[in-house]
Amino acid sequence: MARSGRARIVLSGEDRKRLERIRTDPHSILKHARRAAIILELGSGCGLVETMRRTGVAKPTVWRWWDRFPAEGVEGLLYDIPHRRGRAPVSGERTAELIALTMSPPPGHAGHWTIRALAERMGLAVSTVFGILRDHGLKPHRVRTFKVSRDPRFEPKVRDVVGLYVDPPDHAVVLPVDEKPQIQALGRTRKPLPMKPGRPGTGTHDYKRNGTTCLPAALDVATGKVVGRTVERHRSREFISFPDHVAEGIGSGTPVHVIPDNVSSHKSAEVNRWLRDHPDWTFHFTPTSASWMNAVEGFFSKLSRQRLRNAVFNSLDECTAAIEGHIEHHNASHARPFRWSKAPEDLVEAWKRGHRKLQEMVS
Repeated sequence: MARSGRARIVLSGEDRKRLERIRTDPHSILKHARRAAIILELGSGCGLVETMRRTGVAKPTVWRWWDRFPAEGVEGLLYDIPHRRGRAPVSGERTAELIALTMSPPPGHAGHWTIRALAERMGLAVSTVFGILRDHGLKPHRVRTFKVSRDPRFEPKVRDVVGLYVDPPDHAVVLPVDEKPQIQALGRTRKPLPMKPGRPGTGTHDYKRNGTTCLPAALDVATGKVVGRTVERHRSREFISFPDHVAEGIGSGTPVHVIPDNVSSHKSAEVNRWLRDHPDWTFHFTPTSASWMNAVEGFFSKLSRQRLRNAVFNSLDECTAAIEGHIEHHNASHARPFRWSKAPEDLVEAWKRGHRKLQEMVS
């Protein structure tokens, strides 16, 4: 017996000649030639380790053909045992049942279906459920939000605001105006650690509140420049003082078309009195629940992403200075004329389609 516990390979003259032919024939399949070489080395008296060294194959491979040759001879080296078949594919009926279950309400103890819960209910493997949901574009864990404006004057307001963006009046200034309230000056309880190769910057999860501020801002559609200043509170009094601040850079007698949203501080009696005293200024309100039509919202989003998110402010003055610095940098380097690309007809049709869908769901 060989030291590995396997029977010693003894080759007959006919077997040796045939194995030599298989190993040396240039037309032999490579795996057949390698198997023949393994048996020839074992038949010459080589042990396991020496056979591995001479043939360059791993130990399990030598063992596999060492075991098969005594039982099946040279013919056993020339075929492969078929691999065990995997699980049978899921039938169309089962797939349809899974899809229907995924699109049905989740169990009472959960807010949405999970892949594991679906697999358990259907008696399928998690990987199978995952593949079927992926192929059908179903993601039960994700929910997109929507809002359909209930403003009865949605269509005329859309055409009015979009008309100012696309074809503003001659020699007039168009200013989308809004406030970004409750900007928090958040400090951290420990100094953040800098980023290193292979590790992002880190900071403490707890924070210290150093006050809040509000940023009213106006975007000049023609140039893309922003005018803004921070105030303590978000009221009609502060809102009225902001147009006076903006008017300092506009020539006397120039028509100004302001596009605000429908927050109460923009429609108060104080604001109406201010408009009567400034006949050159006209307000064009966006539809209710459609603040996305206000172009200055894009600047607020950029401010949040690029300057406020993950920032550390040890005082309210630091936060205010950071906001003012970002506005100055935007006006100097990134201000571009605002371009509106969506036709008002498309917006109105989408609004009507949303209401029709809601009515169908109710009925």
